[in-house]
Amino acid sequence: GGWDTHGLPIELAVEKTLGITKEDIGAKISVEEYNEACRKEVMKYTDVWNDLTEKMGYWVDLENPYITYQNEYIETLWFLLKDLYKKGLLYKGYTIQPYSPAAGTGLSSHELNQPGTYKDVKDTTIVAQFRIDKDQVHPLLQTLVEDPDEDVTFIAWTTTPWTLPGNSALAVGRNIDYVKIKTFNQYTGEPVSVVLAKNLIGKHFKAEGENASFQDYTFGDKIIPWEKAAEFKGEELVGLRYHQLLPYITSEELLEKAFRVIPGDFVTTEDGTGIVHIAPTYGGDDFRVAKENDVPAILVKDENGKEVPTVDRTGRFVKEVTDFAGRFVKEEYYSTEERADKDFRPTDVLIAIKLKEDNKAFDVKKYEHTYPHCWRTDKPVLYYPLDSWFIRTTAVKDKLVSLNQTINWKPESTGSGRFGNWLENLVDWNLSRSRYWGTPLPIWRTEDENEEVCIGSMQELKSYLEASLTSDVLSEEEKAVNKTYLDKFGTESLDLHRPYVDHIVLVSDAGQKMFRETDLIDVWFDSGAMPYAQWGLDYEKLANGDSLPFKDEYQSAFPADFIAEGVDQTRGWFFTLHAISTMVRGSVAFKNVVSNGLVLDKNGNKMSKRLGNAVDPFSTIEKYSADATRRYMIDRKS
Repeated sequence: GGWDTHGLPIELAVEKTLGITKEDIGAKISVEEYNEACRKEVMKYTDVWNDLTEKMGYWVDLENPYITYQNEYIETLWFLLKDLYKKGLLYKGYTIQPYSPAAGTGLSSHELNQPGTYKDVKDTTIVAQFRIDKDQVHPLLQTLVEDPDEDVTFIAWTTTPWTLPGNSALAVGRNIDYVKIKTFNQYTGEPVSVVLAKNLIGKHFKAEGENASFQDYTFGDKIIPWEKAAEFKGEELVGLRYHQLLPYITSEELLEKAFRVIPGDFVTTEDGTGIVHIAPTYGGDDFRVAKENDVPAILVKDENGKEVPTVDRTGRFVKEVTDFAGRFVKEEYYSTEERADKDFRPTDVLIAIKLKEDNKAFDVKKYEHTYPHCWRTDKPVLYYPLDSWFIRTTAVKDKLVSLNQTINWKPESTGSGRFGNWLENLVDWNLSRSRYWGTPLPIWRTEDENEEVCIGSMQELKSYLEASLTSDVLSEEEKAVNKTYLDKFGTESLDLHRPYVDHIVLVSDAGQKMFRETDLIDVWFDSGAMPYAQWGLDYEKLANGDSLPFKDEYQSAFPADFIAEGVDQTRGWFFTLHAISTMVRGSVAFKNVVSNGLVLDKNGNKMSKRLGNAVDPFSTIEKYSADATRRYMIDRKS
């Protein structure tokens, strides 16, 4: 048996118990106190769960369970991470990642693909008008602007209006056919010429209005006249400049390089207008295409002088976005009480109102679509720019796929379908988590980022600490901190968690200070590493340079003959077990796997304590007995 003791579920439970949020940690409560509360919380119900496990007939070793917060377990994770580091499979990158403001951390792709994370939502969507700059020199300008007084705009659709203050480009498809349409704005009655994809005319204009009389039109008429004025390829639009839609933040660099039309290989005519609004800080494609075309992102400087996006990590607009400063960008981030207020308006609605008033909205509608949510908080995620450490799982994709074909899956369709498809569409594993209770990333870096070390064991950390004490690089205070920590080796007071490892300053080979990267690692790495970490390192094997220096029990237990878990773990535990074993050993972690169904509620939905639809197993066993409960679980499986 084992106890998964780290991660977001524990942290959120503690925050709820203490009545705090992530922002309070380090202010109202120290990191040390917070982590101690997490440690106590996770082991609070040990006896209760052991009793339940025995009554349910779950056959595991309860006498010698592994516990993921123990130093020996964490040390083994560090060894595995160093192994990946030496193989070039661990790297740092600045990319757009799914981020949960409610949890205060980035999420990995497998967390984002847990069952139920994509929900159907109705959002306010906007077709915004981006006015063409009439003062530019461009071959197509005379075709687009026939009269100096003509109002000519590109129109682009977005399901996330909160990203519009971050717009710095528009993307078109080079080979897509575009048209200029003369018409009227439905909200102001003003004449306007709009540019959009030819194939999408029918989505935005009524057939009865084509070539109808402009002179007879009266503001408010249901049929708005329109006519085609010109046609051109997307290639011809590239390079055209437009005026910034919401000019809260600007600079000489933005005015020089941003607010122009660029080509995008992802632009289609399936929906929208065939013109994509680009906010480089809030979308993976946006980030990539902006970088390829040297388009800067719209950023502001925080209190430390660091450039940050227009939305902070709590999901609120920064103060520079004056009309909406401090407002949450997603309605669901507000409390139930706030949303129930008769005067409450979601931020997207307020943005739509402003654009209508400014004659910059061509159409505003509610639109139902699927949107990703945090697997633990049930709140919407944002796609957000983060400095993160990644495991280069894509480098071993072919090996992952081929090894999966050797595993005996029951049912087989789960292995070849759900799991197999996941592997075929693999992305690199986002390892970083901006939290407090978990396994610290064992990487120390110099401030110029030219030197770094990945620590792979407690002994290696001890060696670096000892070397630091003889260096003339560290201050006396820094040496004292290191000495205090060093003295704890060999005692029960040694702790590899935050905040203790955060205070350690190491010295590089070139004589520079090295500071720990503050991230924790994904708790799913804890889970996927259990075949090795449950036994821990054999220090004699480690000293001899053994590539697999785990205690002897490991050899007889790996790979597992058989594992079983719910079907939802195809993108959780099954994946992390398989990925780590492939990268570390080049082999499978398990030979046979039963992917069992899930216990459902009376409406056929997966039971979840978090959602409040779960039957309490403790009271059920107490009232009906363990045998009846086991029968119930079989009868209610998916």
